[in-house]
Amino acid sequence: MKNDIEWIFFDVGSTLVNEEKVYCHRLQDIASVAGEPFEKIYNLAIEFYKDNKKGDLELTLKYKVSGSKWYLEEEELFGDTEETLKALSPKYKIGIIANQSLGTAERLEKFGIKKYIDLIIASAEEGVEKPDKRIFNIALSKASCNPENAVMIGDRIDNDIVPAKELGMKTIWIKQGFGKYWNITCENEIPDEEINSLSELKERFL
Repeated sequence: MKNDIEWIFFDVGSTLVNEEKVYCHRLQDIASVAGEPFEKIYNLAIEFYKDNKKGDLELTLKYKVSGSKWYLEEEELFGDTEETLKALSPKYKIGIIANQSLGTAERLEKFGIKKYIDLIIASAEEGVEKPDKRIFNIALSKASCNPENAVMIGDRIDNDIVPAKELGMKTIWIKQGFGKYWNITCENEIPDEEINSLSELKERFL
């Protein structure tokens, strides 16, 4: 794969940024409103994710929880995020294609990794979000990159792998966060490769 690749695009949540504390906080909020033990709510969320549904959102509907908060301040980088970007960035252009609220560039700067990133395409700024292929086309256009010369790395089969694959990009499913529970059901959901951590990318691209 690496011989053809010029750009490596990453998702943000559960790919570069560890959202485990945020999701656990949200599930704790749901448990409190529902009057249920956290362990029960957490396990129910996993069952929804195994059924290829967003567990936290399904639980807000099930227990009629409104205004579930996203705790941005509890996001943190995975331990191998910076070292992986630092290793890849001298050889490849690095891009972001992500569904994120306003201020993605500022948050990546705060995390200390924006210096490794050449292009940031985020849904809030672009007005279109994954899995809509238009956001991928925007990124490829701004990168002046053909799909076959780009790889998309993300935790979500539905948001990251399927649309990128349909456009002709290479795809790598990183099995982190709740996205790792996705059950592949058809051929267009099969990524080119699967990894369990960002550090594995160094073996594949360097």
